[in-house]
Amino acid sequence: MGREPSVAVYESRAQEWMSRRARQYGDRLEHFAARLASGPGDGAVADLGCGPGWHVDGLPQPVLALDASRAMLAEVGAAASGTVPMRVAADLRALPLRDRCLRAAWASRSYIHLARAEVSLALADLHRALAPGAAVELHLFAGDTEWDERADDDFPGRRFSRWPEAWLRDVLVGAGLAVENIEQRNRVLLVSATRLHTLADTVAPSMRMLVCGLNPSLYAAEVGVGFARGSNRFWPAALAAGLVSRARDPRHALVAHHIGMTDLVKRPTRQAAELTAAEYRDGLARLERLAERLEPGVVCFVGRAGGRAALDRRASPGPQSRRIGGRPAYLMPSTSGLNARTSLEDLTAHLRAAAALE
Repeated sequence: MGREPSVAVYESRAQEWMSRRARQYGDRLEHFAARLASGPGDGAVADLGCGPGWHVDGLPQPVLALDASRAMLAEVGAAASGTVPMRVAADLRALPLRDRCLRAAWASRSYIHLARAEVSLALADLHRALAPGAAVELHLFAGDTEWDERADDDFPGRRFSRWPEAWLRDVLVGAGLAVENIEQRNRVLLVSATRLHTLADTVAPSMRMLVCGLNPSLYAAEVGVGFARGSNRFWPAALAAGLVSRARDPRHALVAHHIGMTDLVKRPTRQAAELTAAEYRDGLARLERLAERLEPGVVCFVGRAGGRAALDRRASPGPQSRRIGGRPAYLMPSTSGLNARTSLEDLTAHLRAAAALE
């Protein structure tokens, strides 16, 4: 993010910014720290977009202070009166952290500097770095604008995104976060959430295809990749169809090939029969809104169960008459190894046919 306009402002005016600002949300910080007493005990607590480290002292040790501005990071030790935390200069959109290394994440008015189109994938990366059950606190701006400048900003050049609360809730659900509370205070949405044991969406605007599974398996949720078992033929079929160039890498599929991934229902189960009618209904409503906002070329349902739940109980594989969020829909057979009736060649052909609908 070093070349981003907001980061450039902080780099050049860090001392001035510190002299004109002070720590905010002390009550939220205290409540967040209390939550951690009963959460996962291993791993660091991250202050993401930490600025000069005003919140560091209120977080349980060990603390990882991460910011894109090196000038801000240089002040962290001075602002923190206790133990100096680990400091990392990094981009919120691609955290240089190993999987599940964080037991909690605090991000106060940092994701506001990302374009809304980037936030879903950034939160998916945060989900990857968090342990299941980790506490999360996010502060974002309320409103409905996309990465613009404020006319009254006393540090001009910075850019901000603002969110309608309902839209933000959908993004958080897609990111595999259970929203416990959203408080709106002075046009700031203060989010308290928990990292779920599930898969996070990898989505963005202008996708060539949005692949939609029914719900994650327990194994997929554990390894963090959809269609993850060696017997599942989704990735071999996607490679053979030319849709992706790396197996088992949803982020690369999105960034390099504009192939996104989501699930109709986010809760992982052993069997589809464990899902409820309400979960199908709510999941379909979220998927409709997701497709309407992001406008993928096509929504491809993998497996008859999910497709029939969303489209028509009698739906057959192939292009569908019903559209999802105004976008074309395609239903293909399950790629599970248990579906021995459908060959890898047939699955590949279905993915090619789905991509041709865009």
